[in-house]
Amino acid sequence: MDFETATYEAHSACSLALVMVKNSQIVGEYYSLIKPETDFFWKNIQIHGIHPENVADAPKFPDVWQEIKQYYQENRLIVAHNAGFDTKVLAGCLDYYHIQQPSYLSLCTVRTSRKLFPEMPNHRLNTVCDELAIPLEHHHDALEDSRACAKILLYQEDHFGVDPLKKLVLPM
Repeated sequence: MDFETATYEAHSACSLALVMVKNSQIVGEYYSLIKPETDFFWKNIQIHGIHPENVADAPKFPDVWQEIKQYYQENRLIVAHNAGFDTKVLAGCLDYYHIQQPSYLSLCTVRTSRKLFPEMPNHRLNTVCDELAIPLEHHHDALEDSRACAKILLYQEDHFGVDPLKKLVLPM
């Protein structure tokens, strides 16, 4: 899961991507722009390149939620790089629209990377991708970031097994 936001407000999602993994294979992708009910902050635009005019005809979060809510179920694992940010945005959007918070499991590939690759200079998405030779051409594009996160997790599973990863899973 990867969100981009229009501002620093948790309910200001302006894009979302999911990459689905099953049996250690990427099996699907979802991407949508989202029309937030906030103005855009120039610094966020500078980071991700999404402008207000790009989302003018995009669905609002409740419509996007209808398309993706089936992925957020008890005992389903949702993975993000810097999951604290993405889970905060999801919770913020759900709260803003008075939608019930789902129960699911969360795993952060920043945390797994810190644990499994302590020698890396830092554990930002672009650094981890560079160190593991995972392509990341358009950092802060939600779909590309979500793909990279999935590939980091698959790399970690392949090289370390699932046991060290399971220890870092959190209930949401």
